[in-house]
Amino acid sequence: MLLTPGDVATMTFDWGSIKWFVTPTGVPGASSTFGEVIVNPGEGHARHRHPAAEEIIYVVSGEATQMVDDGEPFTIREGDAVHIPKGAWHSTYNETWRPLRLIVTYTPGGEEKALEAAPDHRRHDAGTTPRWRRA
Repeated sequence: MLLTPGDVATMTFDWGSIKWFVTPTGVPGASSTFGEVIVNPGEGHARHRHPAAEEIIYVVSGEATQMVDDGEPFTIREGDAVHIPKGAWHSTYNETWRPLRLIVTYTPGGEEKALEAAPDHRRHDAGTTPRWRRA
């Protein structure tokens, strides 16, 4: 099954955006989640955890400060991968002026549904382009 960016909705938040290409609710038979995350310059994900799933982050481009399991923060850059065990607290902050592009997976899938409860969550239908505005 081929999935293009125009085939899937976009989730936007004050910190950036996500396109989930594969999810258990979006792709029949899928048991994991796979998507692209963009973290805007100077933004990030506050400390959080996924009690029911492990997460893998792959850095496509950019640089960020990553924390896993309340350990010492470290720098992640293009080509790096980070494994976050099930239930581990973690955060990602893009402290640079360039966008951070990540590929993210959850195993098992489904953890992406929790993001819909975020107060800054907005859903943009497949085929539409979100518009960013200055505050």
